[in-house]
Amino acid sequence: MEQLMGRLLQNETIKFIMVGFFNTFHYYLWYLLFTEVLTIHYLVGHWLAFLISMVGSFYLNTYFTYRTKPSWRKFFQFPLTYVVNISVSTGALYILTEWMQIDNKIAPLLASGIAIPFTFVISRKILKTEKD
Repeated sequence: MEQLMGRLLQNETIKFIMVGFFNTFHYYLWYLLFTEVLTIHYLVGHWLAFLISMVGSFYLNTYFTYRTKPSWRKFFQFPLTYVVNISVSTGALYILTEWMQIDNKIAPLLASGIAIPFTFVISRKILKTEKD
C-alpha cells in the first residue's frame, strides 16, 4: 500500500490536484475576508484573492508538483498564463452568481473547479519547459 501511495504522489496530476485543493482553500479564505469582513464587491474580492493565491500556487507547483527551480522568468510568465484561468473563473463566477442565482459564497468554489483543467495544462507548460 505504501508503495502504491508513493507512486501516486509522484504523479504530477495527483500533486497538482492536491496543490489545487490547498490553493482553492487559500483563495477562498482571502475571498471571504475581502467580501464578508471588508465588504468588498464579490468580483473585486475574487480578483484580489486570486492574485494572492496565484503567488502561493506558483511556489507550490514549482517545488512540489513539478520539482523544478523557481526563476524570475517563470515567476513572471506564470501569471501571464493565468489569464485563461482568471477569464474562465471570472466568467463562470459571474454566470453562476448573476444568471444561475447561486450564492456568491458557493459560486467561487464551483468557478474554480471549472478552471482547473485549463490551469494544469498551462502551468505545466510554463514550469516544465525551461531548463533549470
